[in-house]
Amino acid sequence: MILIALISGWTFQRPMGWRPRNNMSCCGAPDEVVISPLRERTAIFSEQEEKLRLHARSTGDNTLQSDFLVSSMHCAGCMRKIETGLTALPFVKSARANLSTKRVSVHWNENEGRAESLVEALEGLGFSPVPFDLELQVKESNNIGRNLMFATGVAGFAAANIMLLSVSVWSGTDPETTRLFHLISGLIAVPAVAFAGQPFFRSAIASLKAGRLNMEVPISLAVLLSLGMSLYESLSGGEEAYFDAAVMLLFFLLIGRTLDHNMRERARGAISRLAKMGAKGATVLGTNGETSFVPINEITVGQHILIRAGERVPLDGVVIKGASDIDRSLVTGESKTISIASGANLESGILNLSAPIELEVTKTGDHSFLAEMINLMETAEQGKARYVRIADRLVQIYAPLVHFLALVTFIGWMVVTAGDWHQSIYVGIAVLIVTCPCALGLAVPIVHVVGAGHLFANGIMVKDGSAFERLSEIDKVVFDKTGTLTMGAPQVLENTKIAPKEQALIHALASASSHPASKAVAQFTQTKDGAIPEIQNLKEVPGFGISGIFDGKEIRLGRYDWVMEIANTKTLADNCREVCFAQAGHPASGFAIEDSLRPDALATIDALKQAGLTVEILSGDSEAPVKIAARALGIETYAHSRTPQQKIDHINQLQQQGQKILLVGDGLNDAPALAAAHVSMAPSSGSDVGKLAADIIFTTDSLKAITLARETAININRLVWQNFAIAIVYNMIAVPLAMLGFVTPLLAALAMSASSIIVIANSLRLNFLGNAAVAKPKSQDQASMPFPTVEASQ
Repeated sequence: MILIALISGWTFQRPMGWRPRNNMSCCGAPDEVVISPLRERTAIFSEQEEKLRLHARSTGDNTLQSDFLVSSMHCAGCMRKIETGLTALPFVKSARANLSTKRVSVHWNENEGRAESLVEALEGLGFSPVPFDLELQVKESNNIGRNLMFATGVAGFAAANIMLLSVSVWSGTDPETTRLFHLISGLIAVPAVAFAGQPFFRSAIASLKAGRLNMEVPISLAVLLSLGMSLYESLSGGEEAYFDAAVMLLFFLLIGRTLDHNMRERARGAISRLAKMGAKGATVLGTNGETSFVPINEITVGQHILIRAGERVPLDGVVIKGASDIDRSLVTGESKTISIASGANLESGILNLSAPIELEVTKTGDHSFLAEMINLMETAEQGKARYVRIADRLVQIYAPLVHFLALVTFIGWMVVTAGDWHQSIYVGIAVLIVTCPCALGLAVPIVHVVGAGHLFANGIMVKDGSAFERLSEIDKVVFDKTGTLTMGAPQVLENTKIAPKEQALIHALASASSHPASKAVAQFTQTKDGAIPEIQNLKEVPGFGISGIFDGKEIRLGRYDWVMEIANTKTLADNCREVCFAQAGHPASGFAIEDSLRPDALATIDALKQAGLTVEILSGDSEAPVKIAARALGIETYAHSRTPQQKIDHINQLQQQGQKILLVGDGLNDAPALAAAHVSMAPSSGSDVGKLAADIIFTTDSLKAITLARETAININRLVWQNFAIAIVYNMIAVPLAMLGFVTPLLAALAMSASSIIVIANSLRLNFLGNAAVAKPKSQDQASMPFPTVEASQ
């Protein structure tokens, strides 16, 4: 199995390069871009240039945008190298590298340059670019995750077997048996380290070539030197070998790397989900009424497309024929179904619910609403990808210090022992092993795993480990309204009065419709005996409501103006703001439909204020319901009728003022702002894209999940620094002893393991710290708190 793993290792995390010319590491390329001179522009392009231009899109003014997937981009240094190298080309206007999505976007003059030159430039910097494709990105990411899991399994299998042999040696064996067990351990360790250590070895080499030191450098040195010295000791008949320390170190660190990769990938899923909402093509109507399916990138402004019920709007446009109900939550974030007719403007991604409509295209696919949403998401994630974690900042000081001490130890012992390189390397390895940042590497991920488990038990799921640190730093909380502060499900207010003889008729009509408002009315008007009168000629009219015949008279349930056509009075019923009912020749009656505040919403807002945080509402809903919710919760600052672009602008404006924002939202229209905020949360009842864009998701109906998550994040941040302190104190004691030669490599490995155990034990204390669980409603009456109606609040 180990030999198979070693063979498989030759392709471990190999870039899926398109026409690669080299396999240089991510940061190890020369700083200078070397490309072939630009050839004279001709009317005929090479096959490769044609393919590259096919993947590019025009942004006007002779400018093309080319997007590349650069899977070997791993750090902020790679991003700076790519952006600096590409912008140095005379025909490149701008270049932006996104570490989160591994995407490089380049704007360049199509008349002055060639796409081939961009590829050559990236290859000259040591990268293997391919035209960006979401499916390719997902495949590449899955491949990396799969390889990390495989490497972790190989390291764990090897460590377990070597530990069995080591226990036998420690318990006391004769010299021949000890040497045999060491050789067997070496046969297991060498291929295991060669395969499982590749993520660290490659990163270390890349860092060294770039003239930097990262955490992988001391790890790689300690593993390779301990492996080499162990082989030397085993082959020369030595009494001690350290194969177990080398492989066990890799095993623990690979666990942390795998967990980190999985959390990062879940955080990146929002863009992929948004992109999947876009159609590949649309049904285009010809001049003679014929239909044909045409790819999105071939549809032009002014063409007419047919959108059937159940389909998403593929391109922005205006309705020129037909009427239907649509789900516009992608734009507004509100759960209410909207009725549209001829003349209505629709954005791409909107879901057509009830009837076919004909649309005249007003924007091409590259400039559609959905494309703008994806671009906003990528821009927001770009800012988040530059966030430097605590461990990364600390290791910038720690890693060089470790190497300096090991070098000083080696030189010092060479002088003291008059050139005894064996003893000098022996002590140097002990210093490297005893200072190996295993405890430092576990300081953050272990606490995050324990914290994530604690929150998961309370219905809170954390997707990105860095969210804990960011959540502990917030000073302002911004809420969306619908689906966040409220339950997101329409309900009929209890003060709505319906005549008993009408209740059964209304229930019968409402039960025949799938409209969200109809469902709320059907639930409210359900009778105790469950009897439903028989209604003839049931018919749902898109955009208006549902009608039928009872006792020879027409009955209607739906929009007030449509219902009032058959009522015996033109006076609007008190509650006919949302849904009305009337029987021909009889007065109309209506329902006051409103959303309910989430459980403990008021208590949560008060708790946030007492913690010194400011609170505001940022909603795409109209002014009246936003104002009502703000008054009910005691929130003084609120903004209404905001588009996705306006939301993200507002968040960016607040953060430019130095504020660190926690955004709590649920809608598709909140996704870009969720990604742009310092940290974000979303309820599980929200949209899929909103949940994917958020860092934290809570499944409970109670907003106390926010205060619990923040308290936990503060405790996690405190424990992380305690773990760092433990690692530093441990090194302050162990390093001098190792440098003086009092610690053998074997004792160093044991001490290193002990420091890791202490860090893990300290992290587990999080489960016993005083975090109150999220309270669960005791009854349906306490599950939500209705807030006043518009009239009552005025």
